[in-house]
Amino acid sequence: MRPLLLSAFLAVLAAPAAADDAQRYLAGEGMGYAKAAELNHFPGPMHVLELAAPLELTAEQRTATERLMQTHKAEARALGAKLVAAEQAVEQLFRSGRVDPKELESAVAAAARLQGEYRLSHLETHRRMRALLTEEQVKRYDMLRGHHQHRKH
Repeated sequence: MRPLLLSAFLAVLAAPAAADDAQRYLAGEGMGYAKAAELNHFPGPMHVLELAAPLELTAEQRTATERLMQTHKAEARALGAKLVAAEQAVEQLFRSGRVDPKELESAVAAAARLQGEYRLSHLETHRRMRALLTEEQVKRYDMLRGHHQHRKH
């Protein structure tokens, strides 16, 4: 009986974290997926918009950044919803009590593919964002975000 109680207790503890992650995916949040871009001089549109004044964005840059952000958020939310559903499918296999190895492999591969697509969406958005800024704005962004120590000289 004790192992069962421990398992139930651990499941209750893990549930809020899993639910929080699911909500973040559904919201299209970055969750660190674009850190490789952010730390290597490829700004994200959300932070660029937050820093619009000190970056001295032009009206055209602001409009293009807002459009990029809206397009990305819609894509990330759609991918996030698919990823949450794929993870729920994996969980459902185990919940059923009968886990076929081929079904498990397929379900995990589908979830992994979607996670990769989600990350790619975030990284690609940072790549596109950099193309909208001048080199001076990227340098200023890095300084404002505290990434100056990562800049290559």
